[in-house]
Amino acid sequence: MKTQDRSGWVFVAPAMVIMGLVGLVPLLTVVNYSFFEIFILESRFWVGLEWYTEIIRAPRFWSSFGRSTLFSALILLIQIPLGIAIALCIPHGKFWVGITLALVALPLLVPWNMIPSLWLSLLNPETGILGRILPNLGWPDDWKLSAPHTWAVIVAMDVWHWTSLVVILCYSALTTIPAAYYQAAAIDGASPWQVFRHIQLPRLLNVLLMAILLRFMDSFMIYTEAFPINAGGPDGATLFLAVDLGEEIKAFNYGPSAARSVIYFLIIVSVAWLFSKAQGKLDRAGAT
Repeated sequence: MKTQDRSGWVFVAPAMVIMGLVGLVPLLTVVNYSFFEIFILESRFWVGLEWYTEIIRAPRFWSSFGRSTLFSALILLIQIPLGIAIALCIPHGKFWVGITLALVALPLLVPWNMIPSLWLSLLNPETGILGRILPNLGWPDDWKLSAPHTWAVIVAMDVWHWTSLVVILCYSALTTIPAAYYQAAAIDGASPWQVFRHIQLPRLLNVLLMAILLRFMDSFMIYTEAFPINAGGPDGATLFLAVDLGEEIKAFNYGPSAARSVIYFLIIVSVAWLFSKAQGKLDRAGAT
């Protein structure tokens, strides 16, 4: 009987210990804090599930949850098809591939905290390029007072920043398709749509699931990019879940903010579990 070589665990163990310390210890600390009313760390009182009950029953939580879900849905509906389309349009020559991918990846190199400042400067009516062009198309100068316009800015900003990730993931999957597949399709006289539907899309499915999961988790908890644009306004129209959490922390409400963090964590873990199940089904379907 062939014995299994478990020596690999020796090399993996240090990384697992570090990941456990970095991830598990802070998580358990936050869970612990969520059951207390905390004035200072040395002065706290047990309140049990009070913060959880208060948050779940609050209409503000469900309003923020709805806004975050809608924002993630919009982001996915725009970024995934757009990322696939751009990946399919990347030229095949080695020279142009390098230049195109470098240009596409540029938004990913911009630090998160700089992106709102960059877009606000672009929308400045006196000095920004967009601020001078958009008014000719009906864009109001006081766009921060309008919920649809504020939403449009945040969605456009996220699409500009993160579509590159979808493009790179999709292009990497497309490069794994053997040339013989395209040659066979050409011999059969397949149309571009048939090539995409029967050759390219099946190869993209696993990568797309990963891209959807990554983009969902990031867009669902958007804060650094969204808050500086309009501070959750106007009238709370862009008050997402993470913005609510940030306000709790700034107000030094450590107990409620810890409970809110645990609830958000459970939402993200549930979605990730559903995606892992979908990934497993795809893998089993590919193996048969």
